[in-house]
Amino acid sequence: QVQLVESGGGVVQPGGSLRLSCAASGLTFSYSDMGWYRQAPGKGRELVAHISANGLTSNYADSVKGRFTISRDDAKNMVYLQMNSLKPEDTAVYYCHAPRTGHWGQGTQVTVSS
Repeated sequence: QVQLVESGGGVVQPGGSLRLSCAASGLTFSYSDMGWYRQAPGKGRELVAHISANGLTSNYADSVKGRFTISRDDAKNMVYLQMNSLKPEDTAVYYCHAPRTGHWGQGTQVTVSS
């Protein structure tokens, strides 16, 4: 079955960086667009970044443009989210998503606080 497992969350000070990883299994990864979403307390889940199956196209939420970078390694079935210049408003649970199959990971908590 399809499994998406996130890692790399944690507590970081404002201005700091984190790199989230998502390990995918059970799907034809190289054919799959992938996305990162987040959900802050009391808010709905929102798209943070999306990368096409061929890795040539990526899209970002306006709130993270210029600070976050999504990437993928098809040899390892991994997708990453490099997050720089983190702000307190980036605090949320971050989820990996495979749109083609509709599967979600369990989420990883990111807390930005001084």
